[in-house]
Amino acid sequence: MSLKELFARRDMETWPAFERNEMSEEEYFEASFKDIDPSLDGKVLKQMMYDYYQIIDGIEPLLTKLREQEVPMYALSNYPTWYEMIEEKLQLSRFLEWKFVSCQTGVRKPDLRSYTGPAETLGVSTKECVFVDDRKVNCDAARETGMTAIEFSGAENLRKRLFK
Repeated sequence: MSLKELFARRDMETWPAFERNEMSEEEYFEASFKDIDPSLDGKVLKQMMYDYYQIIDGIEPLLTKLREQEVPMYALSNYPTWYEMIEEKLQLSRFLEWKFVSCQTGVRKPDLRSYTGPAETLGVSTKECVFVDDRKVNCDAARETGMTAIEFSGAENLRKRLFK
């Protein structure tokens, strides 16, 4: 089955716990996929995901421009420790800090603490922050805290919003 179909059929309660680092990778695979395919090899699944990670077209020049302008950027991401695979492959730390990933903070978007916690840690007001995400629910929550939120719909649209 396709990766999309596999993830659509997984146990949806385990992913948030895995993202908050409340369960190990082994526990996640066991709990999420045992009823779908008990023979699922988690290492193969991770390798397949790793192989498909890529930077979205047009994002690297945008991130480069922001970095050149010394704009501080942080990953505020719902992700388990697998974010390390993304870093290994794409080296996004050239542009941003992986400081606010849910597996480190124990909080997932759209929980308002996902936005207020990073602002407090950085010693800034949420009104001083710009949040970019591809999910409306996450952007709406960020706006509730006072952040400017941009719903990502492609590199060119984001560039236009950031550099008016």
